[in-house]
Amino acid sequence: MVLPRFYTPDLQPERGTVVLSPDESAHLTRVLRLRVGARLLVFDGRGSQHLASVASIGKTAVEVNVLEAFPAAAEPRVPITLAQAVLKGDKMDAVIRDATMMGVAAVRPVITERTVVPRGAAEQPGVQTRWHRIAVASAKQCGRAVVPSIEPAWTLDALIADSGPAGARRFLLIEPFVAEQSLPIDAATPASALILIGPEGGWAPDEVTRALAAGFHPLSLGARTLRAESAPLAALSVLSWIWKL
Repeated sequence: MVLPRFYTPDLQPERGTVVLSPDESAHLTRVLRLRVGARLLVFDGRGSQHLASVASIGKTAVEVNVLEAFPAAAEPRVPITLAQAVLKGDKMDAVIRDATMMGVAAVRPVITERTVVPRGAAEQPGVQTRWHRIAVASAKQCGRAVVPSIEPAWTLDALIADSGPAGARRFLLIEPFVAEQSLPIDAATPASALILIGPEGGWAPDEVTRALAAGFHPLSLGARTLRAESAPLAALSVLSWIWKL
């Protein structure tokens, strides 16, 4: 039996109980129609997941008893940050959903020369909140106990200038294929990685030049040009296979 999962960022197992948020409480009572005593899983978004049972159901909140620790889906051994040029509308939603499913540690929205969405729009609290909710929903669905951080929007120049953590390897996805840009199958597994993927209109030539000069490794997925919202899933899948994540 697959147990329903609920996101509880304030989970402290030693307390023995936790109150679900209004949204999670509504999902439990109105959608799943669980009753007192029902078994479920609660996770904090930072890697902790526990078996629990419904203790009480109020008008606006549900309290659950926290039982023993329960294993969640394993996290990739290489923390990957997806730096994605902001896409229009639900395309960015799809990127965050799929990236969460693929196990990324963080998503960095990036404003590039050909980004259609202005930086101010990408930084609005409502947008950040929606993206976080999408990441939470995807983590619930795929079995992760970790919700990736959704960072504030970066400019491309700031991202290029940031070397990241020690041992991080940085990739720039360039489409379509250009000679010597594919990732070797025997590429060494890095301590961490960042993959930078462009907008619907692709990279401006000077952006590619600046990124490569700053140490980004060029990466291509082949001769066909992928849709902007499809490229992250394809790239993350390839890296996961190469690095046995």
